Amino acid sequence: MDKNQSNNMLLQKFEDEIWNKIPHLEENKIVNPTPLVDLTEDLKECAKSIYKLDLGDKDLKIYGKFDSTLLSGSIKVRAAAHIIHDAIVSGKLKENQTVIEATSGNFGIALGQLSKIGVNVVALVSRKLQEGVFKELRNENIRIMDLDMDICPAPGMENKADELAAKATAANIRSQLSDLGFDPEIFDNNIQEIETLLAKQDVINLARVLAKIYDLFCPKQYDNELNIEIHRTVTAVEIDQQLHENGDSLKDYQIVCSFGTGGTSGGLSQHMAEKYDKKSVHVVFPSPGQDVAGIRTKAKATGLTLYKPEIYAAEHEIDYEKAKFLLKFFVDKGHDIGESTALALFSVMQMANSGNYNKFVVIVADGIGKYKKNFEQISKKQIPMTISLEDASSIAEDYDRIIWVHTQYTPKEEGIEMIAKSLGVDKSKISVPKARTINQLLSTQQVPEDLKKELNGTKGKSLLVCMAGNTSLMTAQVLASKGIITQSLTGGITNLPEGRGRNPGEFIKAATE
Repeated sequence: MDKNQSNNMLLQKFEDEIWNKIPHLEENKIVNPTPLVDLTEDLKECAKSIYKLDLGDKDLKIYGKFDSTLLSGSIKVRAAAHIIHDAIVSGKLKENQTVIEATSGNFGIALGQLSKIGVNVVALVSRKLQEGVFKELRNENIRIMDLDMDICPAPGMENKADELAAKATAANIRSQLSDLGFDPEIFDNNIQEIETLLAKQDVINLARVLAKIYDLFCPKQYDNELNIEIHRTVTAVEIDQQLHENGDSLKDYQIVCSFGTGGTSGGLSQHMAEKYDKKSVHVVFPSPGQDVAGIRTKAKATGLTLYKPEIYAAEHEIDYEKAKFLLKFFVDKGHDIGESTALALFSVMQMANSGNYNKFVVIVADGIGKYKKNFEQISKKQIPMTISLEDASSIAEDYDRIIWVHTQYTPKEEGIEMIAKSLGVDKSKISVPKARTINQLLSTQQVPEDLKKELNGTKGKSLLVCMAGNTSLMTAQVLASKGIITQSLTGGITNLPEGRGRNPGEFIKAATE
């Protein structure tokens, strides 16, 4: 069988198993559209019952675009399928070739659909992913490479990671690649380039290097223009088509979505500019330092190729600790929405209350399934899991300890003094457990004995501080599942007044144990 026949067979299998089951354009009409659901009354009820906001007298129309109903359970299958379709047609992806990509979850799960046509997928993921995301990745028969770092580096840390930490991570990756059947000698021959990327915590480009040296296919979701094109030519047209069927037009609506790679916001923005000559897309981020599944904070979006704030109508940073009660309300009502959609709907509630807009379409990027464990912990009686510096310093005496938590870095003496000064406490109140202790906690989901001792106090609550607020939040989530109350300082040490704009190397060093 020649290469053309082989690729034609691969394309046929792809179209039968995947392409024909997702939204796409056929004869100037979108087929397989996802539901556009009227959420107006539910949002009004939520605003009044949960947040004491009365929107009853406002002339509102709020639709949810439920991409949580898509194959693989998220909007990411749109871009994944479009990119893979193009790769097969163009010959960039061949039969028996493995696909590799860095992912925070949903894109990898979408790529997992390729197992149906015999294509193997390797996903580079952060071990910081929620348990349910890991479970779905495994269910899709994806080969996972588990890395102890963010898919996007923490602000200010690029080029600052310690050389020894990069070497240790490289050894871990080499071992995992070998377990997956890849030749470690090829890895060794490219070790300098790999360690340079790891020193920058650049997992996105690591996936591309591994694709190059092992002859794999990398979709390059973070700067692939097809990621934008699918939403410009299909998603936006699909929403407009559905609104026209209701006697309405997208021209009169604000579109609200969260930010993962920038493909959705970019494609929808381009459509609105080209067809209606206006900016209508509102991009929603979690507050600095908060970890909301599958999306980025504004600081981590900055620098990504597809992040284009100049084409958005506005950007909104939303406190997930407030929005999570909206999530509970809507899920209890039977709506399959995830954490990022809760932020988007909360933003809509704020805009509706201000009276600036009255018609909205909210992109429901995924559903609640992957996040059930965290969702079950939501209760109105719980203290917030994240806390601002202003609020933490006002109740600093209520904490037993201020505990540094990170798997790779530890504060220098100056860093400890910065934390103490910012919170208005004596530095003797600050504990710095070993990095391997925190690593053990996050990897095993069990509390090590030496950390239990730090958490044992009469006040029953400790404050956790890390680099940028991510590791401390994950630690707080694990501890909460064990009934231990802690709070995570939003933004971490790099967001303290004396830390902003400075090289973190001045007050942080690589952990040695």
